[in-house]
Amino acid sequence: MIKQALIISHGQPSDPDPAEAALALLAAKVAALLPDWRVDSATMAKTGALDAAVAGRASGLVYPMFMAGGWFPMTELPRRVDAAGGVDWAYLPPFGLDAGVQDLVLTVAQEAAAAQGRTPAQTDVLLAAHGSFRSYAPSEVAQAMAHRLKRAGFARAEAFFIDQEPRIATATGFGSGSICLPFFAAEGGHVTDDLPQALAEAGFGGRVLAPLGLDARVPSLIAAALQAQDQLL
Repeated sequence: MIKQALIISHGQPSDPDPAEAALALLAAKVAALLPDWRVDSATMAKTGALDAAVAGRASGLVYPMFMAGGWFPMTELPRRVDAAGGVDWAYLPPFGLDAGVQDLVLTVAQEAAAAQGRTPAQTDVLLAAHGSFRSYAPSEVAQAMAHRLKRAGFARAEAFFIDQEPRIATATGFGSGSICLPFFAAEGGHVTDDLPQALAEAGFGGRVLAPLGLDARVPSLIAAALQAQDQLL
C-alpha cells in the first residue's frame, strides 16, 4: 500500500509561485528516497494549493516545513488541512524542531569553519532567524541552537532576528572569519532581500551560508523522520 506524506510550508504571499516550485522540488527529492510513498507538497500562501494536495486523501503524514512551533504550524496548518478534508492526518514536529535538523546546524557550522581553515574556537557564528513580535516560539528555538553552538566550542554564537530584538542590523563585531548561518527553511524574500540589507547595516564581515533548509542532506532527514513516525503509528 502506498503511504501518504505532505510537506507544507508557509510560502510567500507576495509572490507564491517560486516558493511553491521550490517546495515541490524538495518533495520530489524526498519521494526519491521513499519508493513506497507518495510525497506531495503545498504552501499555505498559494491559493488552492493545500486543497489540491489533500483532495481525495483523508489520512497521511504532514511534515511542517517551519523553523519553530508557532501559531501557523501548530494551529492554522491543522485547521486548513481539516478544512480541506484531511481529517485523519498525523503531524510531525516542525522542521526546525527535528533532532536531526538541529544536529545539522552544528555540522554545517563546523564544516564552514573548517572550510576557512579555522577551528570552532576561532570562529564566531551569527545565527540569523526570522523571530516574531507576537510569539516567543521562533526565538526560543534559535536561541537554543545558538547556545548549543556555544557549548560546542564556537568562540561566539548568537541569534539575531529579522522581526524581533535583537535585530540582525545590530549584530556588530562579527569579523572576516565569522559565519552567518541563516536559520530558515527556504530561500524567500527574508533571505534574499532583508538579510543582506540587515547584515550590511551591521557591518558584517564574514561568510554568509545558504539557508539551512537548502542543505543537500535535508531530504534524507525528512525521509528518515517520515519513516520513523510511520513506524510509531
